[in-house]
Amino acid sequence: MARFQENDLPKAKLNANALKKVTLIFRYAHTHQWKFYLGLFFLLLTGATALAFPKLLGMLVDCVNNKDLIKAKNIAHVLMGILFLQSFFSFFRLSLFVNFTENTLANIRVALYSNLIKLPMTFFSQKRVGELNSRISADITQIQDTLTSTIAEFLRQFILIIGGIIFLATISLRLTLMMLCIVPVVAVAAVIFGRFIRKFSKNVQDQVAESQVIVEETLQGITNVKAFANEWYEIARYKGKINEVVKLAIKGGQYRGYFASFIIFCLFGAIVAVVWYGVSLCISGEIKGVGELISFVLYSTFIGASFGGIAELYAQIQKAVGATERVFELLDETPEKINATQKHPTEKINGEVTFKNVAFHYPSRPEVQVLKDVTFTANFGQKIALVGPSGAGKSTISSLLLRFYAIESGQILIDNKNINEYDLEHLRGNMSIVPQDVILFGGTIRENIAYGKPDATEEEIITAAKQANALDFVNGFPEKFDTLVGERGIKLSGGQRQRIAIARALLKNPSILILDEATSSLDSESEKLVQEALENLMQGRTSIIIAHRLATIRNADAILVLNEGKIAESGTHKELLEIENGIYKNLSNLQFSEY
Repeated sequence: MARFQENDLPKAKLNANALKKVTLIFRYAHTHQWKFYLGLFFLLLTGATALAFPKLLGMLVDCVNNKDLIKAKNIAHVLMGILFLQSFFSFFRLSLFVNFTENTLANIRVALYSNLIKLPMTFFSQKRVGELNSRISADITQIQDTLTSTIAEFLRQFILIIGGIIFLATISLRLTLMMLCIVPVVAVAAVIFGRFIRKFSKNVQDQVAESQVIVEETLQGITNVKAFANEWYEIARYKGKINEVVKLAIKGGQYRGYFASFIIFCLFGAIVAVVWYGVSLCISGEIKGVGELISFVLYSTFIGASFGGIAELYAQIQKAVGATERVFELLDETPEKINATQKHPTEKINGEVTFKNVAFHYPSRPEVQVLKDVTFTANFGQKIALVGPSGAGKSTISSLLLRFYAIESGQILIDNKNINEYDLEHLRGNMSIVPQDVILFGGTIRENIAYGKPDATEEEIITAAKQANALDFVNGFPEKFDTLVGERGIKLSGGQRQRIAIARALLKNPSILILDEATSSLDSESEKLVQEALENLMQGRTSIIIAHRLATIRNADAILVLNEGKIAESGTHKELLEIENGIYKNLSNLQFSEY
């Protein structure tokens, strides 16, 4: 998946509403706000010392005409002092802005992640992980760069432009007007032209990347290429893309040539025009001395460079405002009522589950009724199996039980109490789920098992691993429980991941257990070990078993057959097989005829 580049970030219009949103950043500065304002003060001092430099340099040059060595020496000392002060002010300006930014953004990152992780499943079902990751990385980085340097640089350039024009007007109003008609226009034109060339160069890079994709695809699928004798086709495809790259690159080279000609003729020509007009005014006596002319040229250079830089900085600020708006959109999302600061001891519930006339559709697909009038009861300690074709609503029942989504109508009761009356932490703290596709975190086996009970002792972790039939393979690793499982548990086999997930659930000791096709993707040997572990896990608790393999649920206390969102059949394995032309009987005949 392509990552968001900083240049790809969208810009926002700088209006009152957007700027009001940006000021919310200061809410997260807490006790660090003073650093930003003190940094602004040092920024003003930096701008003031920078504006004094061309004036004093002009006065130093004028000492040549007056042959005043003492005055020249004094001015030189003042200039060195100003340079020292500018260095001193710049150091504190940067240090303060960085300190303010890092502390503020640390608070925003924590607040953003804390809010994000507490958002309901309805939010995550409508958002892509890449987009959310971009908010935390690319958007925060854009805000960081802007607060650290862009705003300060923008204000400094603005001070140089305003201050420079005022100083120029005191030297010669006519020359100032002439300079303002030429230099800023040329500088801004150079920025626009340069941005166009950068965009064109990016297109060339994109085309080169596309040609590399062809190479990658061809080499990865070289067996197919050879088998179909399509070498000629791949060569033609690659050659066509390379020809496009060549055409674009040549065109880009021409544009860069135009840009170089523009800089040489227009930008330097503008400076020559200003200097020529200044010399003529100096000769006519309107400008007093060569020193004032040099000061004027330096101020003009400052203003031209600032006009060119401020346009780019403004664009960066627009991106930062857009990034801020997107970050605060996430912070404004309403989270679930979860205390994410510490783990509270969970009061145990008994585990009786009742669905009464439950109807449900996913918020992202309101036109599809997933569950229709679903009613059943699972008493304490019972094993209730849910079977049926894909899309019948089996996994949806487990999601509703965990209160990932709100039901449309009907009631879900736990121990004869409405599920919505339970505290979410209390409710979910009494449940465990062992899914088909177990995702482990990238730490050690010990950390993954302890995820079910973060304060578990070593003895409790070992006992859970033993009951889950995981202890033997864990002890087979050189590092045992300290073995790193890799990203998403990639270093472990499917059966090993399942048994770690079962150990995690055992450690949590839930009242209600949800098994979502926990053995469907395993080989026979792994399935046997996992099934034994699941039998240990299901003892003394209410179990909701979602299964495709009917052999794993023959001993269930009740089997519910879902079809098109409704419970079409219910009963024990033996009872369901007696239903003539029943859905369960047909599924059973299909599966067992394969063996």
